[in-house]
Amino acid sequence: MKKWTIFFSLICSLTVKAQIFSSKPTNWDLVGKPIYVSDSEPTVVKKAAELLSEDIERVSGKKSPVVHQKPEKDFVWIGTVSENLHSILGKDFPKKWEEYLIKFDAQKRVLVISGADRRGTAYGALTLSREMGVSPWYWWADVPVKKKSNLYINANLQIQDAPVVQYRGIFINDEAPALSSWSKEKFGGFNHQYYSKVFELMLRLKSNYIWPAMWGNAFYDDDPKNIQIADDYAIVIGTSHHEPLHRAHDEWRRYGKGPWNFVQNPDALKEFWKTGMKRSWNENITTIGMRGDGDEPMTRETATELLEKIVDQQRQIIEEVTGKPASETPQLWALYKEVQDYYDKGMRVPDDVTLLLCDDNWGNLRKLPTLNASPRKGGYGIYYHFDYVGGPRNYKWLNTTQIMRVWEQMNLAYEHGVEKIWIVNVGDIKPMEFPISFWCDMAWNPEKMSLENAVKYPILWAEEQFGKSYAAEIGDILQRYTQYNHRRTPELLDAKTYSLENYQEWEKVHADYQKLKYRAEKIKLPAEAYSAYFQLVLHPVKAMANLYDLYYQVALNHQAHSKSYSTTADYAEKAKKAFEKDSLITLEYHQLNGGKWNHMMSQTHIGYRIWQQPPYNIMPMVYTQNGTVKPEPISKHTPQKAVIHKREKYHQFIEVDGYISIQASNFSKSNGNQWKIIPELGKHGAGVSTYPTTLPASTPGGDSPYLEYEIHTYSSGPVTLTCSFAPSLNYHFTEDGLQYAISVDEEAPQVISLNKEDKDSISGIWNKWVAEAEIKKTSTHQIDKPGKHVIKFWRVNAGVVLQKITADFGGLKPSYLGPPETKP
Repeated sequence: MKKWTIFFSLICSLTVKAQIFSSKPTNWDLVGKPIYVSDSEPTVVKKAAELLSEDIERVSGKKSPVVHQKPEKDFVWIGTVSENLHSILGKDFPKKWEEYLIKFDAQKRVLVISGADRRGTAYGALTLSREMGVSPWYWWADVPVKKKSNLYINANLQIQDAPVVQYRGIFINDEAPALSSWSKEKFGGFNHQYYSKVFELMLRLKSNYIWPAMWGNAFYDDDPKNIQIADDYAIVIGTSHHEPLHRAHDEWRRYGKGPWNFVQNPDALKEFWKTGMKRSWNENITTIGMRGDGDEPMTRETATELLEKIVDQQRQIIEEVTGKPASETPQLWALYKEVQDYYDKGMRVPDDVTLLLCDDNWGNLRKLPTLNASPRKGGYGIYYHFDYVGGPRNYKWLNTTQIMRVWEQMNLAYEHGVEKIWIVNVGDIKPMEFPISFWCDMAWNPEKMSLENAVKYPILWAEEQFGKSYAAEIGDILQRYTQYNHRRTPELLDAKTYSLENYQEWEKVHADYQKLKYRAEKIKLPAEAYSAYFQLVLHPVKAMANLYDLYYQVALNHQAHSKSYSTTADYAEKAKKAFEKDSLITLEYHQLNGGKWNHMMSQTHIGYRIWQQPPYNIMPMVYTQNGTVKPEPISKHTPQKAVIHKREKYHQFIEVDGYISIQASNFSKSNGNQWKIIPELGKHGAGVSTYPTTLPASTPGGDSPYLEYEIHTYSSGPVTLTCSFAPSLNYHFTEDGLQYAISVDEEAPQVISLNKEDKDSISGIWNKWVAEAEIKKTSTHQIDKPGKHVIKFWRVNAGVVLQKITADFGGLKPSYLGPPETKP
């Protein structure tokens, strides 16, 4: 049994499963019942009623008409809280931001869906849709609707729910060439028709906030109807970290006069920003501050006084346009990249402004509020990434995001009081469906998304899309392919990533993906589910299995050439076929549903030379001339024979060929109840950390928290221990960074910093950390004699996630993943 199961217990379902419907017939069937919504309700409430009506028909084949005259009985009543609803809702009526109540009054035979505000009401209505079997992704991923003849309402139904994070959303970014080409073909561009599809998806996911597409696009300027459609769907509009006062970056190219420089051109910039404020009458959050033109630093130095002046001028514009104190307009200041330096050097903005803290573009949080930080009226937010264009290399083709890492980092943020704004860069939306769902569900209530619930999430999500029959298998495939992708992003992968010579590493990782492909292809769903299954599961597995095959054959080709093997040309031919197959897999995606998703997988991903993408996929160089020597068979790795007492066998890791390898989750003993295993995190399979993350630092030694790993050595003398960690950053910017301690047997623990050399999270050693998806730290110890010994890993700081330990007595060989576990 996996050791982490000791932390889990039976739990109730996530919030998406609200137990609204009964599996047994009751005396009230939703199918066919009229849906009443008053003419005076906001547009989004009316839209939600229409969507619910359409969803009931999708499920049952029967209409439940929307009416605007209230029936006497047997109807659905959708409305924001009003005096008319109090007679049914009583004292339970929703009051909080976006709170909703779903209640069945058996006496009056009325199903009431009411919200404290317009979005709350819409969320309540669409909660029914999701529960009855209409996935939020029914259009965006062609997920089939689960057909039912009847939708029996639970007789005692009363569900009340509200979000914890106030603004929860997505940033459509890096949208060329895939999304931009697709939207132009299907809608004519990023216009109101396109955004109506996006906003409906957001409502179904219970999100409310968006930064619209901005690569050569401008939400307010491209289509005058965009602003109205945003208001119709009650979606809060913002602009990215370098687009102040609701002006898209591309608008300066279109209308700007003079340089994008406040020192040289303040009047033109202020007039430009004022225009942005005047036209943005919809619900929004105003970005303040300034960065350089084209997402670059504003100056080479940290010009704190200049930026403070800019913020002051922008707030004056806000007051002038709105006629209200600036504090009454929601604002954010994004501490993105070099802008964080301003904050770290003392710059502050008014207390009503939300401080939008950021990750490092690779899913690792750069900064969090200190535990003793004074509360801010504007609170704190996080800007996160599932997609990125930049160093050390773009990642934007396929999903490489492990939801357990998202959980670990965003739980860290939530425990540090970050609950005002959660927004994530999702690239083209597709193919990020799975992590987007997780992001929105976790943001709704981070406390309900416990570690245990996060572990179950892939299975529950797979069940929601494809039913129970294959949910466990599909959920595991989702976890597995993101773990494999996380080892090395597709754009960073090449023939040299893994070792051919040591630990059969290339052979094993290649086999991992081929086995996963076999599993994914073995699943046989009904024909109507094939398109969704291909998009959400099969395509990324097939595409990555093929990419691994391409680079594996290239690696074998290079090795054969170097040894003059006669198989050189054979490997070259296999590599060429894999390169061709890549385009055929893409073509299959583009031809789904009569070409509905044409262009969506057109992102280049083979042949990177620098951080930026190549203009087209480039076949790796191969040798086509055969050698004259027949290849020798690859010898299998044969470990040393270990003599271990039976009672010690389960817990001990043995020395093999001069090294020991241990997965962090396989400890033999833990001291302290703070330790938790985080399954499916990192490139090795699981991580171990301590919770809650707000606990103060520990002094290692004695009875402080530690993990024990029993080992059996054949060597004595010096040994180098290498600990592998998730690439967590120094988020409190302390002098020593995050620390841990390690010892062997009874020696004094050595205290080691995980990341104190990280100064800006965007260069230097950081490039290696994020490219390799781990931080490695070494320490030297002394083994006095062969036999049983104990490695102790001591907690010092929270936020440290251990993934693997290797002990090197001189036999460790170079490889990317390190050797497999050395169990007896």
